[in-house]
Amino acid sequence: MNALTKRSPFRLSPSWDPFREFEEMRNRFFAELGRGRSIFRTEPEEWLTPTEWMPPVDIEEDDREYLLKAELPGMKKEDVKLKVEGGTLSISGERKEEKEEKDKKHHRVERSYGAFMRSFALPEVVLSEKVSAEFKDGILTVHVPKDEKAKPKAIEVKVS
Repeated sequence: MNALTKRSPFRLSPSWDPFREFEEMRNRFFAELGRGRSIFRTEPEEWLTPTEWMPPVDIEEDDREYLLKAELPGMKKEDVKLKVEGGTLSISGERKEEKEEKDKKHHRVERSYGAFMRSFALPEVVLSEKVSAEFKDGILTVHVPKDEKAKPKAIEVKVS
């Protein structure tokens, strides 16, 4: 009988294996504990590694509209673009990295910077030409009104 090859159902690319990554994380965890070190400590080369940034978005719905709320801390409204095209709502922008001052030493940089783009497919029952948005305290709120046709209508049942 031929040898079986283990295949992960979660494999997204040939180089990514979640089981291998979990095993590496587990090994690192126990190695750090065995050395009497904190498991939350990172190595110096990891301190200043930037990561990709994707703002979180909440989506709510009531009988009048869909409401999207995007967290964009540290950004100005001029840094954010909103576009509705072909049944898709897109939010994009860029959070710029703060300038490093010469007399300051960074020990850790965990906030992420850079460009982002989030896209959301809109239902057919919205009025895309009436989409509006407001930006306050780092929160972008997008109002996507529903068409009157989408609202439920009560139908009277007649008894004969």
